[in-house]
Amino acid sequence: MQNGTRLAAVDLGSNSFRLEIGRYEFGHVQRVEYLKETVRQGNGLDEDRNLTRDAMERGWACLARFGERLAGFPRAQVRAVATQTLREARNREEFLSRGSEVLGYPIDVVSGPEEARLIYQGVARLLPQSDERRLVVDIGGRSTELILGEQFTPHAVASFRVGSVAWSQRYFAKGEFSAQAFLAAEIAAKAVLDEALETFRPDAWDVAYGSSGTAGAVGDILSAAGGSQGLITRDGLNWLRERLLRAQSADRLRLDGLKEERRAVIGGGISVLRAVFDLLDIHEMQVAQGALRQGALYDLLDREQPGTDLRTTTVQGLMQRFGVDMEHADRVARTACALFDQAAPPGSERASRKLDWAARLHEIGCRISHSDYHRHGAYILDNTDAAGFAVPELHRLGVLVQGQRGKVRKLGVELDDPIFVLQLLCLRLAVTLCHARREPDTKGLSLQADGQQFQVSARPGWAIAYPQSAHLLREEVQAWQKTPWELAVDMP
Repeated sequence: MQNGTRLAAVDLGSNSFRLEIGRYEFGHVQRVEYLKETVRQGNGLDEDRNLTRDAMERGWACLARFGERLAGFPRAQVRAVATQTLREARNREEFLSRGSEVLGYPIDVVSGPEEARLIYQGVARLLPQSDERRLVVDIGGRSTELILGEQFTPHAVASFRVGSVAWSQRYFAKGEFSAQAFLAAEIAAKAVLDEALETFRPDAWDVAYGSSGTAGAVGDILSAAGGSQGLITRDGLNWLRERLLRAQSADRLRLDGLKEERRAVIGGGISVLRAVFDLLDIHEMQVAQGALRQGALYDLLDREQPGTDLRTTTVQGLMQRFGVDMEHADRVARTACALFDQAAPPGSERASRKLDWAARLHEIGCRISHSDYHRHGAYILDNTDAAGFAVPELHRLGVLVQGQRGKVRKLGVELDDPIFVLQLLCLRLAVTLCHARREPDTKGLSLQADGQQFQVSARPGWAIAYPQSAHLLREEVQAWQKTPWELAVDMP
């Protein structure tokens, strides 16, 4: 990546949407611009866990404004990530479809562990490098992430469904503060976070850092009251709780350093933060400058540097965990990508890389059962936490793995995407050509694409030399019938 390249990250949080624009300079990202809007999507989930129309409209309006600012950014230089509210929302596809359109870039819903990994990257990149063992706590609107790490490496990540917006709605619904409400909120938060105690125990870390909204807001208030800049202490939290109790309600609360946008969720945020302090025996916490959005920016860098894309390492780990035949997976991947590169339009390198991952993972379902292993593989990819991958990316890999055999038309709406169709065809052809689990003879074998028509051509005599492969290719022609796509095979 060239010095001066602009990068952008959009963080769709449960309380606020944020846009961070940075410039790449000698391995670091320098902030150019930062925009934040309080959207409070986390308040917009109804009893059926659907986003209300008002919540969606607020989000779309914000994304449209962000989209205007991002006009002209190449797609590879923008990352938009959505967190807990959209992980929960049953109608998230409706929001994401329109949201991606108005923003101008795809929005990735990330899993809780992946969110935690990105948060740690953002925090670590903006800290001086040292050998200290770090605990990072990020209390968001509807989830709290905990991470243990050293330097740039997270060693343990966890995500819990407890946050400032959710707890404010549940325990301080009318903005009223009482000792009973704080007690109930803290007990409930500890109950959710209790399983974190074993992994994140006090002897596992040296320094605690708080990132994102709640920690930043509390740090600002305590600093304005005369405390040390960027430091949260037990005494400070106790003092802050007493100030809320004295005010009795959010409307009557007057605190220097408290931003108006944070007033409605301060009760829930403080109760969760106090619970974390008590549960993990934290005496003081430093407010971190980095957060999820910075992690997303640096993740963009890692994806662009040869050999540093975490997703490749994750795929290798999944292959080992599920006992994949490495030699055969490599054979299928090389064959699939060679065919894809013949027929793909210029600029399809990312799609080729994703095809490579799908091909290497095409047999992970065999660990469950060889029968219907393609369906088992798709299920695994739809239900695993894989570092570096967003939820939609894993789903798309899963659809490719499921579609490697059987009827093509069953994949339905996915067949509207020409690049996906080409990926799928190349994976199916590679599985077919490698059916004997040895290196296929692909000399003179070519794949051409013309609109919605594909043609596989072989050199004279190839079909006679490999009759089973030729038979399977002719069957593949039948598999594409009753779809919008046509496959022809020329084997003289």
